[in-house]
Amino acid sequence: MAARPESEVTPAQAGLLFILGRQDGVLMGEAGAALDLGPAGISGLVDRTAAAKLIERRADREDGRAWRIWLTPKGRTALAQAKASAAEVNAALTEGFSAAEIDIVARWLTSIQDKFPRGADE
Repeated sequence: MAARPESEVTPAQAGLLFILGRQDGVLMGEAGAALDLGPAGISGLVDRTAAAKLIERRADREDGRAWRIWLTPKGRTALAQAKASAAEVNAALTEGFSAAEIDIVARWLTSIQDKFPRGADE
């Protein structure tokens, strides 16, 4: 596999940046739940993303055992780039389809998620 350019974030990191773009300073556990990651998974992702200087981890003011994560200026720039990339991909995926057709596909995919929730068989 080719090396990823230093300025490019992984898909998992982009997911974390999108969460922080909606609400900066979330608890690590909340971010993990939103990304369907357990404690070890979110801890590793936060470690890698912090090492890339995209986020920073701070102790929660009310619960010293809990950690909150915040975007850094570099993380905000990476988030803007990730949003632009996602918009390009979405435009390519939806090209040639009407809004009504896309709504049907979205409804079908949501139906699959509802009928077969992840982890239901565990």
